[in-house]
Amino acid sequence: MVQRTDARTDVIRLAWPNVGAAEAEAVAEVLEGGQLTMGPKVDEFERGLAAACGTEHAVVVSSGTAALHLAVLALGIGP
Repeated sequence: MVQRTDARTDVIRLAWPNVGAAEAEAVAEVLEGGQLTMGPKVDEFERGLAAACGTEHAVVVSSGTAALHLAVLALGIGP
């Protein structure tokens, strides 16, 4: 039988989120709008990401599985 021990309280955080009011408001706007994986904010993010990467296009997806699916399709891999 496995016994549970008390959780450690002396954990050292390796990263701490730096989220201000503007970021929290932007996230709330997307969540309340119901367009988490599609919509104008996603389009805006893709354009900004493409510009930051110095490329013409960028596509963001909602999961690693979706990313792998797109990669396979882009490479023409199939049955």
